[in-house]
Amino acid sequence: MLGTQFTKGSPCWIDLGSPDTEAAAAFYTGVFGWEFRSAGPDAGGYGFFQQDGKTVAALGPLTEEGAKSAWTVYFHTPDADDTAKAAETAGATVRLAPFDVMDAGRMAALTDPHGAQFALWQPGTTKGLDRTSSPHTLVWVELHTGDPAAAVAFYRTVLGWRSAEMDAPGMKYQVLSTADGDQQDASFGGVAELQDQAEGPRWIVYFDVTDADAIVKAAQGNGGSVLMPAADIPDVGRIAWLADPFGAPFAVLKPAPMG
Repeated sequence: MLGTQFTKGSPCWIDLGSPDTEAAAAFYTGVFGWEFRSAGPDAGGYGFFQQDGKTVAALGPLTEEGAKSAWTVYFHTPDADDTAKAAETAGATVRLAPFDVMDAGRMAALTDPHGAQFALWQPGTTKGLDRTSSPHTLVWVELHTGDPAAAVAFYRTVLGWRSAEMDAPGMKYQVLSTADGDQQDASFGGVAELQDQAEGPRWIVYFDVTDADAIVKAAQGNGGSVLMPAADIPDVGRIAWLADPFGAPFAVLKPAPMG
């Protein structure tokens, strides 16, 4: 399960790049009840989505030329420079070379060899998200890619992940976990074969919810759209795929009861 004791390869941060941060903040506040807090005048419009004062995600303006609104997943590394070099050697493109984000940490932005964008985070004063795997927080990350086996091999080389095949309706699905501890307990995400070629390879963030159908309605009521209606997945839970008003995709999951 995704936690906040981050080790190498853990998803430790997510942020949304949006062409209109004020409107995007209003959408997610309306859907999840989050509060948006600016990171200050020197942060270039960047800020934090919070729940009870705990940071659960972040938001900033689009900064790369031609970028589409999207959520980015950051993976923990003890050394952003070494990991970025390893990724490049393994076929990735380094879009933003490692740089310091004030004293918060050191980050890099990359595109994996198959076209999915992701980021690295070497913590400074900011270790990562304050809260995960509870209602309206990050619970899972999922890579959709044209060659799942090659993608798993790439991330295993760069971030040390383990994978295990899981039966899923109509597809092969690889469950991902970090290198430490029990494989099931250390799981945080999955890899599935790309279904929508037009969208291209991408990482999708999943937020834990107590009522997927209510969130779908809230998203539509706040200007979002439904990419995949709420549906029950055996042994997983009830899932829906949504997009915010600027087209950034995300998913929600009401987890199936344990046991």
